[in-house]
This record gives sequence, C-alpha cells and structure tokens, in this order.
Amino acid sequence: MARTARGATINDTSTRFNLPEREADGDWLDARELVDGAPPPVRTSVGLLTPRTIISYNRSPDIGFDRSVNPYNGCEHGCIYCFARPSHAFHDLSPGIDFETRLFAKPDAPALLRAELSKPGYQVRPIAFGTNTDPYQPIEADWRIARACIEVLSECDHPLTITTKSDRVVRDLDLLGPMATKGLVSVAMSITSLDPVIARTLEPRAPHPRKRLAAVTALSAAGVPCSVSVAPVIPAITDGELERILEQAAAAGACGAFFLPVRLPWEVAPLFRAWLDTHFPERAEKVMAIIRSLRSGRVNDPNFFTRMQGSGPWAELMRVRFRIAIRRYGLERGRAPLNCDRFHRPRGPQGDLFD
Repeated sequence: MARTARGATINDTSTRFNLPEREADGDWLDARELVDGAPPPVRTSVGLLTPRTIISYNRSPDIGFDRSVNPYNGCEHGCIYCFARPSHAFHDLSPGIDFETRLFAKPDAPALLRAELSKPGYQVRPIAFGTNTDPYQPIEADWRIARACIEVLSECDHPLTITTKSDRVVRDLDLLGPMATKGLVSVAMSITSLDPVIARTLEPRAPHPRKRLAAVTALSAAGVPCSVSVAPVIPAITDGELERILEQAAAAGACGAFFLPVRLPWEVAPLFRAWLDTHFPERAEKVMAIIRSLRSGRVNDPNFFTRMQGSGPWAELMRVRFRIAIRRYGLERGRAPLNCDRFHRPRGPQGDLFD
C-alpha cells in the first residue's frame, strides 16, 4: 500500500546479507495500518556516519568518472528506481522505506576531503557528486555538507561534476559560477518525467519538473554548463516523453543530454514491481516484459557497457529516437572537458606555513 509522499510501497527488512529481520516492538501503533486501513506516516530521521575517507574510487570502464563524493547515505527523494537503494542493506536497513526515511549524514566530509586532496601523491581528476544519492536532497538545506565540500574544491581549483534532480543546486551559484569561469564545474539535471502525476509517485520528494527546468535556466544563465539526464527511461511509463523532455531542456538552455534505460539491480526489482502493481496495475506486466527484453530476458544486466545501454530492438529504438531528438533540438554539443591544470593543494589549518 502506498504511503503519502513516499516512493517504496514495501519495506522488507530481510536482506541478501542474511542479517536478522527486525520484529515489531509490540506497540499498538504497529497495528495502526490494520485499524485505520492506511499505513501510518513515516518521519525522516538522520543519523551520523564517520568514515575514514570520503573519496570513493571505481574502475568501471563504462562510467565517465573514476572518483566520487557522497555527503549522505540514503535519499529522501524516494525515487523508486534508484540503483543505490541496495546499499542501505549494508546498514541492516531496508532498501525500501528505510532508504528514503532513515538517512545518514557525513559531517566530517569536508575535513576528510581537504585531507585527501592535501596528500602529496594525489592525482587530480574530476570528482563526481550525486553518483549514489542526491547531494541536494532536502536535508542539505540544514546540513550543508555538499556546499562545504564544494567550498574546499573551489578553494583549490579542483574540477567537479554534479548530478541532481533538485533546484537547490542554484543556492550554491555563488560558488559554482566562479568555478565555471575557470572550466571547473558542470551540472547534470535529472528529469525523468514532465507529468506531475507520474513524478509525484515515481520520485515523490524531488522538486517539481518545472523547478528543475528553471534550475537549468538559472545555471546556464550563470555560465555553468548544464546538461539534462533523462534517466531512467521507463518503458510504457515515461518513454513517450523522451522527445518532449529534450525539447524543454533545450528551451531551458541545456548544453547537452543523455539517457539511460531503467535497470533493476538486487532489491530494486521487487520494490519497482510493487510500485507498478500499486500505481500502474493495468500495465505492470507489459512494463516488466519490455524491461526483460532490454536486459536479455532478465530484469537487470550487470555487465559493463550493456548495463547502461540495454540491448535488443527496444533499446535500439530508444537510441534512434534520442539521436534524432538531440539533433533536432541542438543538444549535440555537450560540455567541454573540465580543467585539471589549475589544481593546487588546499591550505592547511595553519595556512601555507608548512607548504
């Protein structure tokens, strides 16, 4: 059963890591769903994480970055398709409702970032923000960890990319604008649907699509290269909007665009299917059948390159439509490579005394 302003409809606490399933505490509120006929509202909580390092590295050959920073674990936007949901199982929490309500902040992230960039052997390449969970989800307004990390990068002229589905990113234009003049930053705004009804259930606590398009305009006007990510494209749900999203992105000033077909790794698959059964029961089987055709008969393809593109006739049709649309709307130019030549180590607590 759907919960108001939440994406997941189930909250299975059993995981593939064989962690024990949590039991109800016996309080009468545990039976509220049976009494009232509707699930109780779930409040968002924020715990703390104290990692030893903050830069995560990857060697994936089909990803355009080799390092990233994630100020938060979990994401209140609640996007039902989010491939990061399974990571919450590492905390013995459900990739379902827990992922979008039981969040973790990393307040030491800016200090850790400064320390890692200060190491003599550090080799500069763009750092990606928003690769796992959104750095501009609602709790950033209070915690401001993403902003503090950007301040460190700005100080030492380090390039970064930001992927978000929130117009909150424009609050940091005072940092991003000057960085853009040095070729140090680009933003990808994620827009999966322009239909407010679909968006409200697909990504319930993300800003309205109109606000995201307005953010594209504001970023572009400030000189910050901004592309639009149409990701994921969900067949028989959002795929019919592909051209319209690209048209609106171009009108808003986007410099480029990319798309990714939906993929359903691990616990995301049953969550997504439960969402379909709740919100689109009449077409659930059709949607899943097309997804399997995109993924060689499975709901997820973990292989490099094909996992991001899909395969088969449906995937090829999406690619053809996308190529035609970006030519039509002038979104082929993309962004210029970011500048890695300006980087200098950040100043320590005592300035340049020991540099």
